[in-house]
Amino acid sequence: MKYHTPLPRLASVLLLATILTACTQAVPAAVDSALAATAASAKQQKAAAAATPKITVHRDAYCGCCHLWVEHLRKEGFDVDDRVEDAMSPVKERLGIVPAHASCHTAEIEGYVVEGHVPASDIRRLLREKPAIRGLVLPGMPMGSPGMEVEGVDAPAYTVLALHGDGSTTPYAAHSP
Repeated sequence: MKYHTPLPRLASVLLLATILTACTQAVPAAVDSALAATAASAKQQKAAAAATPKITVHRDAYCGCCHLWVEHLRKEGFDVDDRVEDAMSPVKERLGIVPAHASCHTAEIEGYVVEGHVPASDIRRLLREKPAIRGLVLPGMPMGSPGMEVEGVDAPAYTVLALHGDGSTTPYAAHSP
């Protein structure tokens, strides 16, 4: 008579129980690790968003170069609130932009006004240095400034101006091609 011993079956059950126990302990550790990585990533994204300057751009719907300037700012990491206005004159008047300093779009950032195709690097410098001025202006639409680039055309040098509280201006940043 052949005896059937339950030892191999018992060993299999014990092995399976050990594996399942190990798996249930490893899964929470893996889940905890994944959750921690996700939380860290969310914190980094939130910190980056807080560090990204928010700029409100007022522009006319039909101006193509304004849209290109907005894209320049976005590419440079700015959070842009792009506002299409029915009329730009009231915006410029409210922000103290006189016709001699005017361009096609006007922006506001952290209490400063930015008029025209001012490069993002100048805006970052403005925010970093926080000078006691009203803002930056680049009158007209200088060829070669952000949003006004034309491939194959030699652009002339242009100067971004600091706009002071009394309406006067002084050179802020010179740019050459």
